Amino acid sequence: MTNYIIITLCLLILLSYLFDITSRYSKIPSVLLLIGLGILIRTLIENTDLKMPDLEPLLPLFGTLGLILIVMEASLDLKIGRHQASIIFKSASAAIILFTLFVVIMTFVMVRFMKYGIIDSMLNAIPFGIISSAVAISSAANLNQEQKEFIVYESSLSDILGILVFNFILVYGDSIGHGLISFTLKGILTILVAAGVTFVLAILLHKITYHINYVIILTALILVYVLGELIHLPALLLVLAFGIALANNRLIENTLAKRFIDFDKFRKDLSSFKMIMAELTFVIRSFFFIMFGYYTQIDGLLDLKNLITALSVIGLIYLLRIIFLSRFLKVPLIPYVFFSPRGLITILLFLSIPATSRLQIINEEVLTLVILLTILLMTFGNVITGKEQKMPAEVRIGSEGEVTTGLPQDYDNHDQVQ
Repeated sequence: MTNYIIITLCLLILLSYLFDITSRYSKIPSVLLLIGLGILIRTLIENTDLKMPDLEPLLPLFGTLGLILIVMEASLDLKIGRHQASIIFKSASAAIILFTLFVVIMTFVMVRFMKYGIIDSMLNAIPFGIISSAVAISSAANLNQEQKEFIVYESSLSDILGILVFNFILVYGDSIGHGLISFTLKGILTILVAAGVTFVLAILLHKITYHINYVIILTALILVYVLGELIHLPALLLVLAFGIALANNRLIENTLAKRFIDFDKFRKDLSSFKMIMAELTFVIRSFFFIMFGYYTQIDGLLDLKNLITALSVIGLIYLLRIIFLSRFLKVPLIPYVFFSPRGLITILLFLSIPATSRLQIINEEVLTLVILLTILLMTFGNVITGKEQKMPAEVRIGSEGEVTTGLPQDYDNHDQVQ
C-alpha cells in the first residue's frame, strides 16, 4: 500500500510539473489543470472500488503554508526604487480601491436586498474581492517586464490587504472602534517584531555554513507567523517585511552594514533561497489545488442559482476593474483587466468563515465557479495579449480601442519589453 501511495504522489508532482511547462505555450494556467485533475480523480474513484481517506481537513493546512510561501516568494520580487514609483502607486491604488469598492457594494447588496447581517455579509464578500497572487503571478510569465511588475505588486498587495481586513472583521467585528485602536497597536508591534526577526533571519541566511540552513530559516519564519496569528497580530506583515528587506538589500550596501556583510555572497545565498522557495511553493500549491478539485461538487456547479450568483459576482469584479483602469489609471485594458483571478486566498479565507456566519447564497459551488471562470477569463486575456505583442512594438491597442504608440505615456519607460 505504501508503495502505491508513493507512486501516486510522484505521478501527481510530475503531472503538475508538466502542466506548469505546457501552460507557457498553451496559455492555460496550470491551476486550472490541477483543479481539473482533482475532479477527474474524484470521478475515477467514485466509479471504481478504490477508497480514499478524508483529506479535506488538510485543505486549510496546505492553504496556510501556501499563503506564507506565496507571499514570501512574491515579496522577494518587490524591488523598491525611484524608477518604480509610478507602477507601485498605480498597482497599490488598484489593489486598495478595487478591493474596497467591491466589498462595500457586495455587502450593501446582501444587507439591503437579502437582509443578511452586515458583519456576516462582509466576511462572505471579502474572499471574493481578493486577487490571487498564486494564480496571477505564475500566469504573467508571457507579459513584458512592466506588465509583470504591475501584476506582482497589485496581486500581492490585494492578498495582504484582504487577509488583514478579513482577520480584523473576524476578531473585532463587534467593536470596530476598539478594534482599530487594538489593531493599530498590534500593527506597530508587528513591524517592530518584523524588523528584529528580519535582521536575525537575514544574518542566519548569510552566516550559517551548515548544509541545512534554508529549511531552518523557513521553519522559523512559519513558526513566528503562526505564533503571531495565535495572538491576533497581522503576522503576514512580518513575512512581507522579511521578503522586501531581502529583495532590497542594495539599499544598505553602502552603509555601515558593508563592514559586516559580504553582499556578493549574500546575493548568491539569496538566489539559492529563492530557488528553494519556488520549488516548495510549487509542491504545496499543486497538492492544494488538486485536493480542492477533488472535493468540488460537480452537481452544484451546474445549478442555475449558483451560476447566476457566480456570474453576478464576476460581473461586479470586472465592471469595477474596467471603469477604474480606463477612467482613473488610464492604462490599456489589455492585459490588465483580465489579470484578476480568484484562487488560493479566496478558498482559504472562505474556509475560515465561522459556520454561523456562512450565507446560504454564497456556498462552495459559487466559490468554485467564480475561481474557474475568472481563471478562464485570464487565460483568454493571456491569449489575446500574446497576439497583441506580436504586433510591431510601436503599435498597440489602447483601452478604448484607439491605436497608440509605444508604452502608455504615464508609465516610466525604463524597462525594455521582453
